[in-house]
Amino acid sequence: MSQFRRLMLAVFGSGALAGLALFSVQHFTVIPLIQAAETYEAAHSNAAHEDEGWQPTEGWERTSYTALTTMLTGIGFAAMLFGVMALAGETINTRHGALWGMAAFACFSLAPALGLPPQPPGVAVADLHQRQIWWAGTVIATAVGLWFIVWKKRSWLCRICGVVCLLLPHLVGAPVANGESSVPHQLVRRFTIASVATSGIFWLLAGALGGFIYSRNYADPADSPTTYDSRVIKG
Repeated sequence: MSQFRRLMLAVFGSGALAGLALFSVQHFTVIPLIQAAETYEAAHSNAAHEDEGWQPTEGWERTSYTALTTMLTGIGFAAMLFGVMALAGETINTRHGALWGMAAFACFSLAPALGLPPQPPGVAVADLHQRQIWWAGTVIATAVGLWFIVWKKRSWLCRICGVVCLLLPHLVGAPVANGESSVPHQLVRRFTIASVATSGIFWLLAGALGGFIYSRNYADPADSPTTYDSRVIKG
């Protein structure tokens, strides 16, 4: 159980810290762009908004709820990241954590953004169901492709299969947006860049911090290196 406790400490510590860092950066980069986009959306929309129920008030209450939600989301993503590393029998340390974090960034943010870039309110988007299917397929295909290219390293055939997996979602093509946008193109571009960049910061921090926390919390200095024994999960 000592390894499991260390893993949980790495998950909660890295997820909370990386989530807090993500919130802090987004508070000064992404959120102002969202507010600007909402202004354009309101100016171009004559439809009356229905009552959406309780919402936190503007100011410290909304900021606090947003920070808490971002930290909890960060813990969830960190659990997924280090859970996969543990099941793969990967050595958990700062370097490997950062590498796996960047791989997760490529799967969950960078590759999907090539077809469906993050967009602020007021921008025309494709059908939600189609976007979800394409996003999930892109994440899976990118993960499989990276696994064949980076971790397998057995033959050129594996690498070719990996490249095919990386290209396949983009060859199929993302769903096409319908409707008109009320937000200036420059603002949309800034929002996309800021969203992808802050996501990269989060994944890099989550992986590196989790690896550091895990590798620095051994009960016995004579323990084996930082490889997590996947048998702990079974027993």
